[in-house]
Amino acid sequence: MGKRLRVAVVYGGRSGEHEVSLRSAAAVIANLDPERYEVVPVAIGKEGSWRTGPESLEVLERAQRELAPIPPHGHEVTLPPDPTRGGLVPVAGGPPIAVDVVFPVLHGTYGEDGTIQGLLELAALPYVGAGVLASAIGMDKALMKSAFRDAGIPVGRWLVAHAGAESTASLARRVEAELGFPCFVKPANLGSSVGISKVKQPGGLAAAVAEAGAYDPKLVIEAAIDGREFEVAVLGNDEPEASVVGELVPSREFYDYADKYVEQGARVVIPAALPETTAAGMRSMALRAFRAIDCTGLARVDFFLEQATDRILVNEINTMPGFTAISMYPKLWEASGLPFAALVDRLIALARERHAVRSRRQLSFTPPARASSPAASQARR
Repeated sequence: MGKRLRVAVVYGGRSGEHEVSLRSAAAVIANLDPERYEVVPVAIGKEGSWRTGPESLEVLERAQRELAPIPPHGHEVTLPPDPTRGGLVPVAGGPPIAVDVVFPVLHGTYGEDGTIQGLLELAALPYVGAGVLASAIGMDKALMKSAFRDAGIPVGRWLVAHAGAESTASLARRVEAELGFPCFVKPANLGSSVGISKVKQPGGLAAAVAEAGAYDPKLVIEAAIDGREFEVAVLGNDEPEASVVGELVPSREFYDYADKYVEQGARVVIPAALPETTAAGMRSMALRAFRAIDCTGLARVDFFLEQATDRILVNEINTMPGFTAISMYPKLWEASGLPFAALVDRLIALARERHAVRSRRQLSFTPPARASSPAASQARR
């Protein structure tokens, strides 16, 4: 058996999706073949400290089962933005922990928005998932929708607002004029349906803005779409592939946090019951969305199929989708012939492939020697 790859699985984080990240990380770790990989569990607490230790996996298992924040444990480590260090450094001193590849199983703020990706780029470590730019655009729903629109990808109507920047009455008039009610109010930079409200009348707007604004002052307000919800998983770098199409049938009025992670009442249909032409259209559009934000590694693209028109509309792209036991991303690939363990193998291989390509870039510039002109030679004589 060859040398095992040392994989730092990073989870938790300073995000409203902290607890979801723990469930994703537990599932990823469970599917990393111990004969091929040595796992270094790295927990980021809600306060921001990075910790690891021999008890980390036990602590993770308990926290994810209870859907509770990761508690302090083990010892603190840090990741210097220094490519000569080769990995994690214990805060209290001691030898560095060498890392071959990082799997940042982080959702939301500081994990899926380009920030940790930038740190990993500075540290020159291979990492799973999208780069800085794609992560940042994919996280910001307003910029994401603008990128899709400019690429000719159909999306629903939306507007951008900022919590506290205008009166509720003024915002209600904008919503009525541009979108109508009902509408959805969302934090621009978050996922897992955290902070989202469906607003049926202008009177409910203030509470929805306060709820979303607690997570991000920038808000996206979307027109409600009467349609079915579908998802497609994408995998790859330069030549990405799309999975079969899956349908989500919420058990509540919309697919909210409770439906996803607490009650888990939503029904999943894989493959979705769709005409082949419609399914092919979604798969093609998922690849277009992936390329529109220059994504690499993986993403899940979410769709609406409008009831009245049969139009396919892209709702959003997630550059680090859920990996929990009930998450659509691994389920879609399993239905496409790629089991969970093989999927994480492929993601790690794609991370190393992308890193190898980027490592070949020339980062310094040597100007060409200046040729002597006849006039200059004459002046020197």
